[in-house]
Amino acid sequence: MTVTDGSDLWLRRFHPAPDAPVRLVCFPHAGGSATFYFPVSAALQSDSDVTALQYPGRQDRRSEPNVDDIGVLADRIAPVVAPLFDRPVVFFGHSMGAIIAFEVARRLQERGHTPAMLFASGRRAPSTRREENVHQRDDDGIVAEMKAMSGTDAQVLGDEELLRMVLPAIRSDYRAIETYGPVEATVDCPITALVGDDDPKTTVAEADAWRAHTTAAFDIRTFRGGHFYLSPRAAEVIALTREALRGAVAVG
Repeated sequence: MTVTDGSDLWLRRFHPAPDAPVRLVCFPHAGGSATFYFPVSAALQSDSDVTALQYPGRQDRRSEPNVDDIGVLADRIAPVVAPLFDRPVVFFGHSMGAIIAFEVARRLQERGHTPAMLFASGRRAPSTRREENVHQRDDDGIVAEMKAMSGTDAQVLGDEELLRMVLPAIRSDYRAIETYGPVEATVDCPITALVGDDDPKTTVAEADAWRAHTTAAFDIRTFRGGHFYLSPRAAEVIALTREALRGAVAVG
């Protein structure tokens, strides 16, 4: 597919598969980057064209202004992702990425593009809300949160200079997700909620509340682990995703 709309800024393909019958679009968590999904891309490259979002303010986009509003992010991402719908598309979002994927799906639905499936991993449903203020903490407080969630590369946490470089993007992401919602909207695609049974950020009940946000089928899968359960349970998550990708192709 020819890039014509600035999508080269937003989309990363680590193992391009332009002739694949289905696409998987991956949305990173708060503080995360497209490279978080490199192992997923490697594992599923024979099944799909795997694409990961790269948000502004990190890695090769660190010179760009951070975006601290979920709606603004979704507004900017939707037109970039829309051209990918020349074949079935499955969305996978973890934590903040689940909410961004949902909001992008809402916007694309209005354009006549509906994902074949939306995986909402490690995140409470849009209609639920907790009072959280990580984005208002000092730098040390944010670092403590990152360490508690175990979702940031240990190399980053141990490199003071690198850490200070990425903190503005992380603070911005936390501000975006902590000021989001509650939202009662629905999408027309099936949703599968994935959650760790020991996730301090999302209970099984809060994940199950995603069922109210789809007019189609809903499923919930619980894994042993915390907020980043999907790292130690990668084989199970990838198998589940592969199943959905093949199902999307079968349905067409």
